[in-house]
Amino acid sequence: MSSADTRPRPRAFWADVRFLLGIVLIVGSVAGVWAVVVTARQTAPALAAARTLVPGETISSDDLQLVDVALGSARDTYLTPDALEPGAVATRTIERGELVARSAVGGIERTRVTTVVLPTSGDVPAAVSTGTVVEVWAAPQLERGTFGTPSVLVSSATVLSVTRGESVMGGGETSLELVIARTDVSAALAALADGSRLSVVPLSGPLP
Repeated sequence: MSSADTRPRPRAFWADVRFLLGIVLIVGSVAGVWAVVVTARQTAPALAAARTLVPGETISSDDLQLVDVALGSARDTYLTPDALEPGAVATRTIERGELVARSAVGGIERTRVTTVVLPTSGDVPAAVSTGTVVEVWAAPQLERGTFGTPSVLVSSATVLSVTRGESVMGGGETSLELVIARTDVSAALAALADGSRLSVVPLSGPLP
């Protein structure tokens, strides 16, 4: 056997290219994972509700708190301190501690609701508090002390506040400040004017 036969053959060029390509793929994969981790750890300032906000309520800086959160690609979805405009109102219920979505805030022209104060006959369920969605029922007064069959007056109203009356006998009138659609205002005021007996039935539980 000659010395030429025992000499190792040189590696093919394509093998070296495949080796280098493998290194490039590994480096790219590591870089991609690193970029994802870094992006996930990046936080940005956003606004969260400091208390429960209901539709139609004007929002001020006192109603919000600044939080640093990792939003990633959803950063533009939520309200930031520089995006809060004077006179902004809630267009839906925003729970306490919830990040405020831009879609949940608008100008007064976007809201089709208003607030009314309605007295109820007796107390209201303990579950009814700020942010609770209720039905308002009305029993028309037929004659003094006599009332007809109750029916739904307002199918959906959001409670802004509850004032429970107190008396020596433990009863008392309870008043609710409700956010209702402007289209329901006429019926609500008419029920007040004719002495109907009003009651509320919660459609959702109390908010945290």
